[in-house]
Amino acid sequence: MDIVVTGRHCTISDAVREQVAERLASVEKLRDRVIRTEVEFTNVESKGNPNDNMLCEITLRSKGPVVRAEAYAEDKMVAFEKAMDKLKTQLRKASDRRKNHRGLRPHHVVSVIDPSPETVDPGPETKNVAGLQVTGEGPLVVREKEFTSTPLSLAQALDEMELVGHDFFLYVDEESGRPSVVYRRKGYDYGVIHLNQS
Repeated sequence: MDIVVTGRHCTISDAVREQVAERLASVEKLRDRVIRTEVEFTNVESKGNPNDNMLCEITLRSKGPVVRAEAYAEDKMVAFEKAMDKLKTQLRKASDRRKNHRGLRPHHVVSVIDPSPETVDPGPETKNVAGLQVTGEGPLVVREKEFTSTPLSLAQALDEMELVGHDFFLYVDEESGRPSVVYRRKGYDYGVIHLNQS
């Protein structure tokens, strides 16, 4: 496994690099086929708690989905340990879900159609802000990402959502070919939104 440790707005000592490499050896037991592990420390100005000025991001790259975890703390190694704990929790959850019915629990599909007609709103005004067209008061797009994806089943989308540690995951459904979003609800429940193209 390739381990890359970098720092933004901070320096990384050889001792920290060695400690990180030693601790990451345990990840291979939880996640096989890890090709590359990236650990990035960033010194940030914390607005809330001044003690949380060190951000540690751990990214596992393998033939499967990308796994990512991050944590803030006052010290590099404390932030790294917190991120490692989150990463291990995500890997264990994904592993447990694959063992239990391939991650799918019995669920009921409820279709709700609102019979009330929509009222036509003339819409808010559009204006130019810093070279961008903004409708109404915003939101102003500050970051845009584009990814390539292969169609996934619902179980695979749930796995990938858990592995990146997000509350939602956008994917293309392999059965219907429709853009879909799986998202976390309260407790351990999940929801799915499918888009119909007109």
